[in-house]
Amino acid sequence: MLGAAAVALAYRSYGWAGVAVVVTALVMWALLHFNRMLQVLKRAANRPIGSVASAVMLNAKLRPGVTLLHVVAMTRALGELRTEQEVQPEVYRWTDNTQSHVTCEFTGGKLRKWALWRPDPTRIAP
Repeated sequence: MLGAAAVALAYRSYGWAGVAVVVTALVMWALLHFNRMLQVLKRAANRPIGSVASAVMLNAKLRPGVTLLHVVAMTRALGELRTEQEVQPEVYRWTDNTQSHVTCEFTGGKLRKWALWRPDPTRIAP
C-alpha cells in the first residue's frame, strides 16, 4: 500500500520520471532484502538443523519481536520445528553440545517468548 501511494505521489509531483525513481527504489529495496534472506539461508544450510554454538548466549541475545529470519541469522542454523507446519504459534528449538536448549515461540513470524533449559550439572552421566 505504501509503495502504491509513493508511486501515485511521485506521478502527481514529477510525472513519469518520478514514477521511474520510486519504482527503482522499491525494486532495490526488495532486492536487498531478498539478498539478505538468501545469505542467511545459505549460512544455515551448512549446519545441522537445531544446532547452536551456545544456548546460553542465544538466550541472552533474544528479544521479543525479532523475526524468525533474525534468529536464524544469529544461530546460523535452522531451528528444529516442534509443532506441526502452518500451525500458530510455531515453536522451534536450538540445542548446543551440552544438551542445553532454547525453545522459541513465534507468532506471525515474530518471537513472542522463549525458554532456556539446562541439564542438571550435579547429575553424573554414565
